[in-house]
Amino acid sequence: MPSTEIHIVPKLPNPIRLQEYGVGIFNTIPTKSALKKALKKKHITVNDTIATSATFINGGETMRFSIPEKVGPKKELVFPLKILFEDEYLVMIHKPAGVLVSGNSFKTITRALPQNIKSSKLSDATIPQPVHRLDYATTGILLVGKTSSSIQALNKMFENKEIGKMYYATTIGEMDSKGEISSKIDGKSAQSNYIITESVPSKRFGKLNLVKLTPSTGRRHQLRKHLSSIGNPILGDKDYGIENLILKGKGLYLHAYSLKFIHPFTGEEIHMIDKLPKRFEKIFVQQD
Repeated sequence: MPSTEIHIVPKLPNPIRLQEYGVGIFNTIPTKSALKKALKKKHITVNDTIATSATFINGGETMRFSIPEKVGPKKELVFPLKILFEDEYLVMIHKPAGVLVSGNSFKTITRALPQNIKSSKLSDATIPQPVHRLDYATTGILLVGKTSSSIQALNKMFENKEIGKMYYATTIGEMDSKGEISSKIDGKSAQSNYIITESVPSKRFGKLNLVKLTPSTGRRHQLRKHLSSIGNPILGDKDYGIENLILKGKGLYLHAYSLKFIHPFTGEEIHMIDKLPKRFEKIFVQQD
């Protein structure tokens, strides 16, 4: 039998579209894309009327989400994660390489979160949910919301570019000491800025660069595509690398190094750093 989640809408200063209001209010609909899917499948009602993306919420309504029955995994996932920061609202973890953030795979970051972090004691505590994505092969900081209100707030902050992200990558070949890369990705404008912090000669690759990257937008595979487009692909990139210069077996040399933002509930300035993996340090301490 499917179960049902119920939410009573509090008083609101102004009407708001359900597709904006509904993000994070149900445990199993933590993101805008998940909400759109639930609406499309007619799983949400407002005052017993099937809701759509055009539905407005005025305050005082009773919302219901019918949760389809799911079959749990046959075996229990055991996957320890490194915690970088945690409070009642949010948590930042180190994402290792070679694991998906979410999806249908048995081993994902999302599935491992409940066993690694403390349950929030706040009234709107919910299933912990990552509020952005890192590629399968990328390492580094991943930001996770622990309450419905924090998931909504952090999603909004990413949309408004109020969370500063900085990455490090190892790139191949000669390149300018700094630059800005602008192009369209999947039909949308994208911009990435870079600064070389160190370079070393390499017998196989000619030159390897340690590059600091600050994306202004967050398109899928943006940094990998942008660096490849200027002829300086990321070391170990099997999808966007140069065929004769693909490093195999060492992974992708792209690391989400830091996140900087104002905590949406405490007002504290957060600047979290996840130090570079040792494989980066080996390249720029000992020349290839």
